[in-house]
Amino acid sequence: MVSPAASRTSPSGIRRIVAASLIGTTIEWYDFFLYGSAAALVFNKLFFPSTDPLTGTLIAFITYAIGFLARPLGGVVFGHFGDRVGRKKLLVLSLLLMGGATFAMGLLPTYASIGVGAPVLLTVLRLVQGFALGGEWGGAVLIVSEHGGDRHRGFWASWPQSGAPGGNLLATGVLALLAAVQSDAAFLAWGWRVPFLLSGVLVIVGLWIRLTVSESPVFLAAQARAEADAARGAGRKAPVVEVLRRSPRQVLTAIGTRFGENISYYVLTSFLLVYVTTHLGLPKSTALNAVLIGSALHFAAIPAWGALSDRIGRRPVTLIGSVGMAGWAFAFFALVDSKSFAVITAAVTAGLLLHGAMYGPQAAFISEMFDTEVRYSGASLGSQLASIAAGALAPIIAVELLKDYGSSVPVSLYLCAAAVVTTVTVAVARETRGRDLAAAQAGPRTPAGAAADPAAYGRTGPTTPDPA
Repeated sequence: MVSPAASRTSPSGIRRIVAASLIGTTIEWYDFFLYGSAAALVFNKLFFPSTDPLTGTLIAFITYAIGFLARPLGGVVFGHFGDRVGRKKLLVLSLLLMGGATFAMGLLPTYASIGVGAPVLLTVLRLVQGFALGGEWGGAVLIVSEHGGDRHRGFWASWPQSGAPGGNLLATGVLALLAAVQSDAAFLAWGWRVPFLLSGVLVIVGLWIRLTVSESPVFLAAQARAEADAARGAGRKAPVVEVLRRSPRQVLTAIGTRFGENISYYVLTSFLLVYVTTHLGLPKSTALNAVLIGSALHFAAIPAWGALSDRIGRRPVTLIGSVGMAGWAFAFFALVDSKSFAVITAAVTAGLLLHGAMYGPQAAFISEMFDTEVRYSGASLGSQLASIAAGALAPIIAVELLKDYGSSVPVSLYLCAAAVVTTVTVAVARETRGRDLAAAQAGPRTPAGAAADPAAYGRTGPTTPDPA
């Protein structure tokens, strides 16, 4: 059997895999964020009409949050099969599910046409989106992490992370373009459907690229060992059961690491659209264009932060972002309240750059916490449980705080508290930079029924240099 080290992916191969993961995650996040932007600008009027604009928006964001509820289920299901049959097959399936649901949203009749059936259908499709995205993140970052070498894993694995601002950039850009060339009446009548229908074309492109990706040598080696164990009659538990038994501390660390990052991102993007249009009374183009510019710089900053984590560690870079965000939470709204487009754009951009410091090292940091046999399940479970506690509720809590207090101060306190949670979590976590993923999973396994030592699966061993 060829060892993972011996079959290390070539530089051209890793670039191809990174490109496939980046394009796929960009398309999937485009689909997911498109709903968030539409919830703030369109769905509150067409699917959840209300006499109070903030109430209609709040209801629209509740269905937005429902998509997050399906993400842990998607993470468990995709993680199970991803750890058993491979990362590639599941990534293709997640792209098909996400793209199909988004395309179908563009064909939905509105509340004025079929009444309560419209929001029900929209909610079902949102659940499908959440289920698909729950399996996307773990697979996309793992297939890059497992192909890349130990010394530059932070840089390579951060590129799929750039799919989030890339997708937001694409979704916001399409909406901003339509808002610029259409009247509000035309946009509400039919223009909003265009970006959803465009998803069908993007999925075809994404599938063509993803089907060219090869499975990682690290996973193939682990799969071969599992098959050999099965041939000897050794039992094998479900990956999600194994990861909870062996690595509960790492799952909790993944949740805490993502907590402040998740909340800050949705406040800086989705909630900002509501705050600028409803609270400040500015045109939606102001918020859309500010997020557009900020997302472009965010896209470039994430790999830079990932590369820095290869030099100084995952923890220090993440702490730069979380500590900075705790302070920026108060400056952010003070600057947005100026109603100046330039100042609002600067506020959003600075916030997203700090978010990038938390988000860039995250893929490598979480991937390095788990063994290969349970890595997809562990990474997906930790990240998607955080999405419920953090990302799903962030726009709802922020809108409710604004509705109740009529001020941004409670929202700033909420954002600051979230950043503190991540700061404390990462401050007490173990550094993972430089771990050999193949060596980590090749070590002694815990026999069935034996007590597991969770710390053993999170301890940083000696750095193994790349053979190349």
